[in-house]
Amino acid sequence: MTVTVPHNGSSLRPGPRPRTPTPPTGPVGMAVIGAGYWGPNIVRNALASPATDLKWVCDREVGRARHVVGEQSAIRVTTDIDDVLADESVEAVAIATPPATHAELALRCIEAGRHLLVEKPLADSLDAGLRMVRAAEEHGVVLHCDHTFCYTPAVQKIRDLVAAGDLGTPLYYDSVRVNLGLVQEEVDVFWDLAPHDISIVDFILGSGRDLLTVAAEGADPLGLGHACVGYLTMRYSDGLLAHCHLNWLSPTKIRTTIVGGSERMVVWNDLLPAQRVSVFESGVDLGESDLSLGERRRRKVSYRIGSMVAPPLREREALLGVLEDWTGAIRSGGAPMTDGHAGLRVLRVLEAAEASLRDGFAPVPLASVGAVA
Repeated sequence: MTVTVPHNGSSLRPGPRPRTPTPPTGPVGMAVIGAGYWGPNIVRNALASPATDLKWVCDREVGRARHVVGEQSAIRVTTDIDDVLADESVEAVAIATPPATHAELALRCIEAGRHLLVEKPLADSLDAGLRMVRAAEEHGVVLHCDHTFCYTPAVQKIRDLVAAGDLGTPLYYDSVRVNLGLVQEEVDVFWDLAPHDISIVDFILGSGRDLLTVAAEGADPLGLGHACVGYLTMRYSDGLLAHCHLNWLSPTKIRTTIVGGSERMVVWNDLLPAQRVSVFESGVDLGESDLSLGERRRRKVSYRIGSMVAPPLREREALLGVLEDWTGAIRSGGAPMTDGHAGLRVLRVLEAAEASLRDGFAPVPLASVGAVA
């Protein structure tokens, strides 16, 4: 059977509520699987959050798991996921392992009736992600994809500006996400870094417009067999253009995004804590829009250079917001802000990017991606 998944994931209907009644109050008993790169961050925030009660840390190296929780901690550690799932006090599991392992681990947890938080990307393929989402809906458990940047005060402020119409009509999204390392052997730079920008674009600009095409261009100067430097372009139905520069080989770390609108423009510099978001009263005015093409070429362009406002933002660790949203959905029976469907939308763009790379960097219609057996 072939199922085609549209960009908004609407062919997947919400599943039933959890079969086992969930207490309406109190912290959620949870475990973390994976104590490598991202797992320790989840552990640290789980210990700081009143919404979670960390019971277990599971990793293939028990010493690494013990190091993460501390030698004197009462939190249990194990190398066996069966130990975690045998503990009835564990209501939910956070998976922070390589993407190739997500589906297998997630399906085991879902079948055991556990709610899930899964590190980005949701899985290593759209097909695997679909199986996870379907299983979660069939078993009535919450599946939350950890698109952490969507929970930062900066991104949420930009989303609010867009939603309020303060930027006018959104025209483009332009980001630079480069640094020296970490070079990955299992995945290319698109699967490593692009999920951040794809999820951000989907979060702040995805409503009310359809993604039409995805194009990717990459280079492999190290001879790894996959791209270490990449450029991702997404074109939308209303003319919006999103472009992302990704690079593991930059001597400097840059995290800068510009969202341009017809009235105002926003610059987000994630490495500038004192002024992460700047809103510019700048733009270009072209006058009358009903002129012929030749007349438009000859008309005078005027530039608006206005003031800049740096809105105050509350500095807060995004992962705390992720955990609060996840546990809130578990307690309420609702859906988190970046649920499994949001994860599927990111996977769909990544697979379109792969197709573009194979096809000589040609734009790939998103409508051609998403048919799985």
